[in-house]
Amino acid sequence: MSDNTMKLKILNKHDVEPEEYYLDAEKRLEGNPKQTLWMEYTDLTKQYFVGVWRSEVGKWKVHYTEEEYCHITEGVSVVTDEQGVAIRLEPGDEFVIPRGFQGTWEVIEATTKRFVIYEKCE
Repeated sequence: MSDNTMKLKILNKHDVEPEEYYLDAEKRLEGNPKQTLWMEYTDLTKQYFVGVWRSEVGKWKVHYTEEEYCHITEGVSVVTDEQGVAIRLEPGDEFVIPRGFQGTWEVIEATTKRFVIYEKCE
């Protein structure tokens, strides 16, 4: 099979151009953290994504429309749900944020995570 979509993809953030951005003002609660995204893989349906994300210190509102697996590789963050339950995340922590989750993400120390996202097309 010669289709490039059927080949193994080695993930390396140094092979992709980083995208730097800042959150919209209505999401920000504290600071204005620069965020950087290395999108390493997107499938043909544009529903499945793999990459690396990094954020400077700050706090913002989150509302997940996707399912996301995360592995923290650097830094410290606290994710708090709508009921006020806060989870501290540190290097080595792996977790899943389900579609529909709402709350806040606070970066205490600049944080880097590897992520895998599935966003169902409606």
